[in-house]
Amino acid sequence: MSFIDVPDVFIGSTDDDHTFVVLNRPIRGANGVLIAAGFTARKLPDRTVYLLPPGTPEDANEKAGIAMYGLLAHTHDLVDLSRTTRWNPQDPAPDPDLRFTFTGPVLTAVAATDEARSLLEQHGFAPSAGGTSYGLVTPVDEPSLLSAVVRAEAHAHADGITVRIYLGMPTPDAIPAPPGPASSPVPGSRAAAPTRRRTL
Repeated sequence: MSFIDVPDVFIGSTDDDHTFVVLNRPIRGANGVLIAAGFTARKLPDRTVYLLPPGTPEDANEKAGIAMYGLLAHTHDLVDLSRTTRWNPQDPAPDPDLRFTFTGPVLTAVAATDEARSLLEQHGFAPSAGGTSYGLVTPVDEPSLLSAVVRAEAHAHADGITVRIYLGMPTPDAIPAPPGPASSPVPGSRAAAPTRRRTL
C-alpha cells in the first residue's frame, strides 16, 4: 500500500507539475465531476488517474476546487496534498517555511523558520542527527504517515506558515499501482459503503 491509497480520494501533484486525482473506491458521478472540472482520465498500469496538465497555480486551484466540491457530496474521506493547487495571491513567496518530501515510504521535513520547527516538534517530528531535516520519531504505517502530514499542514496553514509537499513522483507514470488485485474504480458506478475513518 502507498499513502495515496489510504483515503477515498487523493489529490496530489507530480514533480513535473501535473495535478492528479486518484479514486480508491467507486464514487457515483466522479468521472463526470472530474471531467467537467477540466481533468482528463488516463489509464496507467492497474489504475485510472485523472490529470490536469501543468499550468498556473491559480487555474489548478480553481479546477481542483470545483472537483473537490463535487466529490465532497459523496465522501468526506478526501486528502489534498497537491502543491500545484496551493495558490494564494497574498503569498507569492517561492520558498516555503516548511517542506515535506516523500521518498517511497520515508517522509522527511525541512523547516526554514523557528516557528516551523516548533510546529514539527508539536506533531511528533524530531530533528535528524545532522539537524538539517526532521522525521517522525517512531516508524508508522501509511495511514498514520498521511494523517501526520495532513494535521501538520492544517496547523501550519492556520498559523500562516507556508508549506510545500513533494510526493516523490517525477511524472504521472510514477504514480504507484494500487495494492492487491488489479482493479480500477468504475466511473459512475454505485458508491460503496463509507469508510470508517475520515482524514480531512
